[in-house]
Amino acid sequence: MTERLIARITGIGSYLPERVLTNSDLEKMVETSDEWIVSRTGMRERRVAAIDEFTSDMGAKAASQALLNAELTSNDIEMIIVATMSPDYISPSTANIIQAKIQANHAAAMDIQAACSGFLYGLSLAKAYVESGMYQNVLVIASEKMTAFVDYQDRSSCVLFGDGAAAVVVSNKKTGLAIETICLGADGQLADLVIIPAGGSRHPASTETVEKKLHYFKMSGKEVFKHAVRRMTAAARECLTKANLTESDISWLIPHQANERIISAIAKQFSMTEKQVYKKTLPKYGNTSASSVAIALDELLQEEEIQKGEHLLLVAFGGGLTWGATILTKIVEV
Repeated sequence: MTERLIARITGIGSYLPERVLTNSDLEKMVETSDEWIVSRTGMRERRVAAIDEFTSDMGAKAASQALLNAELTSNDIEMIIVATMSPDYISPSTANIIQAKIQANHAAAMDIQAACSGFLYGLSLAKAYVESGMYQNVLVIASEKMTAFVDYQDRSSCVLFGDGAAAVVVSNKKTGLAIETICLGADGQLADLVIIPAGGSRHPASTETVEKKLHYFKMSGKEVFKHAVRRMTAAARECLTKANLTESDISWLIPHQANERIISAIAKQFSMTEKQVYKKTLPKYGNTSASSVAIALDELLQEEEIQKGEHLLLVAFGGGLTWGATILTKIVEV
């Protein structure tokens, strides 16, 4: 009988730009204060990519680190999936640009767009590719230059976002973080709650769209908060049920690093200590959209020694609306 393939994360890497934008810096740019930002979001700093540094550049650097961590070369990669809502171009795909940058000459490449849930959506595709036997090594990259779409005169949104990238190699190797259940969802009826109105075929770039600032990120914060807590909690519970696990089986909850109030509201729904909820990247980097959960996962793995059999629960929520959760389990086989 053929052995069942199980997709595992076998390498991970992340990249953050050098420039730091602090709350104090924002006080000089817009009517806000450090106290206001911290009390409402938990954010203190965020990273901003250089003028000549783009989503593909950050993604390529994170990908190179993930390959190194997985002890693979770019020639081993058969598929590249890039999750982003801030691509270099509408066309060609950012994945194709990264393919050239890292010289993954044998890899197919494509972008996906699920906003802040993009990394989990990308993982679901990688899992399917690997477990079907179609590919052995898939590179999932989440990279965002959100600051390119931020209106720094809109104090409600400009304090939230930063730039950064993370990447994982998903393989059928014996040792790694097994991708157990993945539960995804969407609600297109609420698409206008998180939107960049212009730049697509509905509102191509024009003098009018530029004057009305329609190429900037727009968000209905209060409505998004309500849906984010409910949807992420439900997705996490669905994952636990499908995996035949309980809350007590989870060692770490790694939520989308969007807002400390959202994270706290989700944490209250589960029987976990504050220490088990990983939110250390939030005050340093802010909301980096699709790369948020992946950056947090990378930093957690650098700080903590995850033991064989331990379970990690990842949850995310983004524009679309989209949401998702997955359970990763440390597997060590010889």
